[in-house]
Formats: sequence, structure tokens, C-alpha cells
Amino acid sequence: MTDVVPSLDSPHARLTVLSGPTAVGKGTIMAEMRRRAPDVWISVSATTRAPRPGELDGVHYYFLTPERFDELIRAGQMLEWALVHGSNRYGTPREPVERELAAGRPVFLELDLQGARQVREAMPDARFVFLAPPSWEELVRRLVGRGTETPEERERRLSTAREELAAVDEFDHVVVNDDVERATDELLTLMGVTERVD
Repeated sequence: MTDVVPSLDSPHARLTVLSGPTAVGKGTIMAEMRRRAPDVWISVSATTRAPRPGELDGVHYYFLTPERFDELIRAGQMLEWALVHGSNRYGTPREPVERELAAGRPVFLELDLQGARQVREAMPDARFVFLAPPSWEELVRRLVGRGTETPEERERRLSTAREELAAVDEFDHVVVNDDVERATDELLTLMGVTERVD
């Protein structure tokens, strides 16, 4: 049996931030990462948006009221946070990330562009990876095919995606999500994850 495990004692065992435009497949890559590299600690973000069908609190996101989210910001308990698509806030609770890094465990964050920029200011030694679509047309096809947004929301998300794609040069690495397995392979390699045969 072959398992993919991170090399915890390597210099690669550090914070990796994955960002990219809406509908590029960040969640799919994250699920594949969780399946193939269970020892990599994947942060759960907090958000003020309502859960989508099938999403569970504490698993997919921490679903917080705007008031509770504000309390955490004021207390300095958010590593980063951002207003996304002009409507909802997303953020990363600071304490769990710092705890796992202190223990020497690789930490993986999936963030929007604003959040990635804040983490770069707070933790400049992190590894920043941009997940890119194979083409603009494919990105639009994926967003429309998802069927979870109204036409107005799709237009807002595509407008945001154009801005996000323009920021690609701010990142250390670019991974093209043309195939989930191949893109995950590339990301795990960047993170210093190794194969272990049992």
C-alpha cells in the first residue's frame, strides 16, 4: 500500500497558502490533499455567509454571525480576513495555525487574494501558490456549471476573478488546475510531501 505523507522534519514543513480565482477548483484540490496527505494540517476558515447544502459547521467552515466575527477581529484572533465578492467575510483563526506550525506540522491554507496578501505581511516566510485555470473560458464554464449562484452573483464573481488573475505575479509558484490529480501532485511536491510505501 502506498501512502502520501509529509516529511515533517524537512525544511518544507511550513505554511503553504493556496489562492486563485473563483471556481478554479481550490476546494476540490483541498479535498484531494486531505485524502492523500492526512498529516498535513488544513485550516478551517471562518465565514459570515450561510452554509451551502451539505456544508457542516467546523468541517467546511466555521459559520459565524457578523457580530462574532467582529469580536474575533477586535481581539486579534484572525490571522487574516477579507470581504469577498462585496458581501461576506472570510477569515483564518490565528491560534490553531500558530499551534500547528509550532509543533512542526505542515499547514495548508486556502484563501482568497486579499487573505493571501494579509498572510504575506504577517508570515512572509510562507509559501504562496496560485491555482490557475487552464483558460478563462474554462473558468467561466466551471462557474456556470456549478449552478450555485444567480446570474448577478456570477457576474460579480467573474469581475473578482479578473482582478485575482491579474495578481498571479505576487505568488511564488503557479499550479494550473487542468487535472485534479496532476495539480495535486505538483502542489504536494512543492510542499515537500514524500511517498511512503508500507
